[in-house]
Amino acid sequence: MGKITGFLEYQRLREASEPPQTRLQHYREFVMHLSDEEAKVQGARCMDCGIPFCQNGCPVNNIIPDWNDLVYRQNWREALDTLHSTNNFPEFTGRVCPAPCEAACTLNINADPVGIKSIEHAIIDRGWEMGWVVPQPPRQKTGKRIAIVGSGPAGLACAQQLARAGHSVVVFEKSDRVGGLLRYGIPDFKMEKLHIDRRVEQMRAEGVEFRTGIEVGVGVSAEELLKTYDAIVLAGGAEDPRDLPVPGRTLKGVHFAMEFLPQQNKVVAGEKLKEQILARDKHVIVIGGGDTGSDCVGTSNRQGAASVTQIELLPQPPTEENIALTWPYWPMKLRTSSSHEEGCERDWALTTKSFKGGEGKQKNQVKAVTLARVEWLQDERTGVRRMVEISGSEVEIPADLVLLAMGFVGPRAASLFTALGLERDARGNARAPTEGAGAYQTSIPKVFAAGDMRRGQSLVVWAIREGRQCARAVDAALMGESVLPL
Repeated sequence: MGKITGFLEYQRLREASEPPQTRLQHYREFVMHLSDEEAKVQGARCMDCGIPFCQNGCPVNNIIPDWNDLVYRQNWREALDTLHSTNNFPEFTGRVCPAPCEAACTLNINADPVGIKSIEHAIIDRGWEMGWVVPQPPRQKTGKRIAIVGSGPAGLACAQQLARAGHSVVVFEKSDRVGGLLRYGIPDFKMEKLHIDRRVEQMRAEGVEFRTGIEVGVGVSAEELLKTYDAIVLAGGAEDPRDLPVPGRTLKGVHFAMEFLPQQNKVVAGEKLKEQILARDKHVIVIGGGDTGSDCVGTSNRQGAASVTQIELLPQPPTEENIALTWPYWPMKLRTSSSHEEGCERDWALTTKSFKGGEGKQKNQVKAVTLARVEWLQDERTGVRRMVEISGSEVEIPADLVLLAMGFVGPRAASLFTALGLERDARGNARAPTEGAGAYQTSIPKVFAAGDMRRGQSLVVWAIREGRQCARAVDAALMGESVLPL
């Protein structure tokens, strides 16, 4: 524990960021990491609890009290080593993770939690600045070949761990660049893609081979992979979006969020698109209240939308959580993102009835959305909540661009799963346990699954955890035992 009375003396410090009017003019990151002294003070707030609930709340089980103390003592190099011991890519999580560790912080019971995420951000940025993040190639090779399908956080974490264990790893990515939904999904203003590029170069130096523009099942067959490799890891993302089949769905201007967001990622990367979906001078309606919807809000504002409205089917969450009821678990409460702060109308408990086109030449272009208020009633007998539309509550609002951001129902991998003959769970994901002798192993012993393809839509930090654990399972299956960490 750095300073015994630190949590009493110091207040939580939020990372500095550019004001909205400035950051809306570009797509670069606008949050600055803490200075050395600021990070030291924040590290001093950690109480080094006997039971580190923060560590239990973190999916990768980051050893948070240890690196908080090391930062307080300004031992940055050891703090980086401790951070890397559980997390391959803290520059990803230090930027886009919602920080369940902070919700679990003991200080959160009656004060502001330790700024764990901001300290992580400072550690890894310092590591890159000082040149401490270097390739770690294996001392010897095992002769085993492993194919990994998907280059998102699960695939990258799995590939790096297996390469460091001495295996020959080939990562197949259907897009033209590595990164999966990190690359084509998360806006650059939340995470610039140089962070992916640096890790890819590190992994290449460690022996990982990347083959982009190849979709397994199309560019290369599943049968070929089974014949060529000793193990296959399915680590693609959950990319099948939830649709909204209401009248007018086929009108021009109604798009999935993941049709809209990747285009802007590509433009920022320097690509020229013939027909980019743009929000400029349009009334934008974002349907869905989660992170993807928030990303649509921030991108629309940067493109110069006339207005942005985000609606959600569920009721508005409380502004403050009931700590006594929820701690140390992730609470349901109203969350306002940086994109919301930049300008956005938000509304809840609304169902979409239809999309309406314009007049004349605009009849095939969306021009309005019909919404209705709903209430959620609980069945006294079963306790199940059901949605009931409020009579006479219909309203029509202008809409030139509608973005559907209602989550994802599973991976776009039905043909690949069928070709491999894999068993699937009720949601269409690859069925694979996470514990025991067959951990992360599908119904085909040679084929493993991790991340969204196994668990469904989830967080980057969960993908990293599953990629690491899957790597250990693959290593143990091929070698009889594994020295890779969990």
